[in-house]
Amino acid sequence: MELRTLRYFVAVAEELHFGRAAARLHMSQPPLSRAIKQLETDLGATLLHRSAQGVTLTPAGTVLLNEARTLLDHTDRIRARIAAQAGPTAVTVGLLGDGTDLGALRLANTYHRRHPDIEVHIRETDLTDPTCGLRTGQVDIALTRAPFDETGLTVHQLRTDPVGAVLRTDDPLASRTRLDLADLADRRWFHFPDGTDPLWGSYWTGGETREGPVVRAVQECRQAVLWNGTVGITPLGHDMPEGLTAVPLTDMAPSRVVVAWNEGDTNPLIPSFVHIATATHRR
Repeated sequence: MELRTLRYFVAVAEELHFGRAAARLHMSQPPLSRAIKQLETDLGATLLHRSAQGVTLTPAGTVLLNEARTLLDHTDRIRARIAAQAGPTAVTVGLLGDGTDLGALRLANTYHRRHPDIEVHIRETDLTDPTCGLRTGQVDIALTRAPFDETGLTVHQLRTDPVGAVLRTDDPLASRTRLDLADLADRRWFHFPDGTDPLWGSYWTGGETREGPVVRAVQECRQAVLWNGTVGITPLGHDMPEGLTAVPLTDMAPSRVVVAWNEGDTNPLIPSFVHIATATHRR
């Protein structure tokens, strides 16, 4: 007896209808009928009475149904225990919707070489969620930027990046070699929607409450500067699109590139990810 055939039998015995059982098993009815008939031949017993009124179990069929359920339940438990012992085969990584971090590219290449059998799922989020889905359980680990509320999270710093003001190239301040926040005090800035992490929102507006357009993504930030002349903030070293430039800000703390995960998470893939991320971002 094959486990697959026993699953077929259990479906028919529970549904007492070949058509419904076939639909439940996502197969057509003829091969299901043939499989049950072959099972009866192999066992030398009639398991089902078929009639115009429907399908009923014979005494032998009732015995097999009970034994098959027990056997299949035990098989499922064995599979679960083996999977738990073998450990996870996939990890979900959250990323901010930017994709220009060369450190992330090196990390991806190195991680694939070290763990060729681990499937990495990527969840990209906009700028309204700096934890990239950690708090909602959508990712196992986040490669992101601080600051944000770290309650319930473990956060490991990978590096820091200086930041600058994003301006139109024809802006009077665009020719400066550096700026202070005071130079931009009278300007309109982009800001994030209500409900965004306060620490995160405060950092990207220079610690002040600002007037200006609400944005959710990097491209929206850049377009707000291009179309409306607002001020944006960006880590330096990122390529700017035509018409925009970034001028270093001398009195803003650098942007912290971090890897974060939920406290107490025992996923064995997390320590390895953190180790590789630390090594690749120090180059």
